[in-house]
Amino acid sequence: MGRCFIFKLKIKKKKDSVMNSKNIATFNPDLPVHMTFQEHDWHLLAQHWYPIALARDISDQPLGTMLLDMPLVIYKMNGELIVAKDACPHRGVPLSLGKNDGQGIVCRYHGLRFGSKGQCNRIPAHPQHKISDRFNLKTYAAVERYGLIWCSLTAAKNAEPHIPIMPFWDDAEYQQLVCPQVDINCFAGRQLEGFIDVAHFAWVHPDTFGDPDNVEVPDYTTTETDYGFSADYISGVGRYPIGLDQRGQQDFKWLRHFEISLPFTATLTIHFPNNARQVIMNAASPMTARSTRLFAPICRNYDKDLPVEDAYEFNLKIFEEDRLIVENQKPEYLPLDLSLEAHFPADRSSSMYRKLLREMGFSPLFAA
Repeated sequence: MGRCFIFKLKIKKKKDSVMNSKNIATFNPDLPVHMTFQEHDWHLLAQHWYPIALARDISDQPLGTMLLDMPLVIYKMNGELIVAKDACPHRGVPLSLGKNDGQGIVCRYHGLRFGSKGQCNRIPAHPQHKISDRFNLKTYAAVERYGLIWCSLTAAKNAEPHIPIMPFWDDAEYQQLVCPQVDINCFAGRQLEGFIDVAHFAWVHPDTFGDPDNVEVPDYTTTETDYGFSADYISGVGRYPIGLDQRGQQDFKWLRHFEISLPFTATLTIHFPNNARQVIMNAASPMTARSTRLFAPICRNYDKDLPVEDAYEFNLKIFEEDRLIVENQKPEYLPLDLSLEAHFPADRSSSMYRKLLREMGFSPLFAA
């Protein structure tokens, strides 16, 4: 009996050894250790650019975040923006736990220091030894735009960044704002689809801009573009209780112009009375398949004398109204196979969104 047990134990150890060798052979250090996306979808998503932080939050001190399951650290070194994998190449401790000593960010575990371009410039345990390139950080392409730090996990660092256009960002007649980021426990595709949904205004936003007495959705069309699609939606819905004086504008028809840039960014230009305009960018950054960090730059040519905190508070209230819905949707993933859910004509934008994502090659059960 004892010999039989020993024999079985040896077989199990041999199997474990073979499995471990196989896992080591297939390990890819460029992929996240913990993948919540299907690997096929991850590779497609990693080609794109996403906002990962507010530019005003970045300094020489390290800031940790997440993009597509990949832990990232962001810091500046002599004005140079650096985005790197948030793991010391020595023993994997997050560098966001450390601090900048003036010559780079210092790992809390063994004091290794990383400066310009993420290169290791000090190993305290061996100060006289030449530092191997293996100790340098894995860095990523990054750029500041619209008050945000944008990053791509696979783009070449010298490549032109493909970042959606924010109308009026450089227009002196407009005020530029960047709302505080909002974290939502949902898939980025679900959040973006909610942003472009025009049928939910009365039901989800009755306390902000929606009108409970105006629920009918007029017909509208969508138009494919090189980067996604656009949609013009005209309706009588536009209750904005702060700022702009709208008295005597009861019959005004509000034009909402959507520009959707695949996979997870959209801009909405709202045409107010008296030629006033507001543009809001909804940039849903997928931290994981079930968590999204939402960034929202705004441009407007009215109420520029009001405190920016008023705009922040109003938009946060809208996002909080949406949170209840998107965090409770089932299934959590976005069904790109249109036969899996029912649709009505007002869903024209979401149907187009799903169709184009499927054509890009994403899985039918996107982020399942």
